[in-house]
Amino acid sequence: MLNALVTVAAEEEAHNPLIPATYDIIWSAVCFVIIAIVVIAVAIPRLNKVLDARSAAIEGNIEKADEAQRQAEAALAEYTQQLADARREAGEIREGARVDGKKIVDEARANAQAEAERITVSAQTQIEAERQAAMISLRQDVGSIALDLAGNVIGETMSEDAKAQAVVDRFLADLEASEKAAQ
Repeated sequence: MLNALVTVAAEEEAHNPLIPATYDIIWSAVCFVIIAIVVIAVAIPRLNKVLDARSAAIEGNIEKADEAQRQAEAALAEYTQQLADARREAGEIREGARVDGKKIVDEARANAQAEAERITVSAQTQIEAERQAAMISLRQDVGSIALDLAGNVIGETMSEDAKAQAVVDRFLADLEASEKAAQ
């Protein structure tokens, strides 16, 4: 037996531990082939189907995102255009209001000036009429006072005499002429 043990031990020494036994290689190859068939036949098609669905979903989302981006850019361009139009219109309205305001101020100024001229002319006319009335009243009063004084000096009444009235009128006319010449 010792011989048998030595023989078995010698055979084992010749055997390399890094190389598996033939039956292990065969059974491992059979298991590998079965697993490879199952993976190729079942797992890879399902995996491809899931990856294709995911790829289609991603592409759909990318297309939706691109469409949303285009719509956002179009909305931004439209908004920018509307904003520019609104600013231009606001500028036109401001300019129109400025022009209208200037017209209103000019009209009010012209109306005020015309009213002032009318009031001035009316006042001058009224002053001239009052001056004329005062002159007539003054002539009569001065004439009657002068006649009364002259009558008191002479001792006779001169108020009824037409000649005396003509003398007073001539005196006042000479007085007015001398005042105009002095100016």
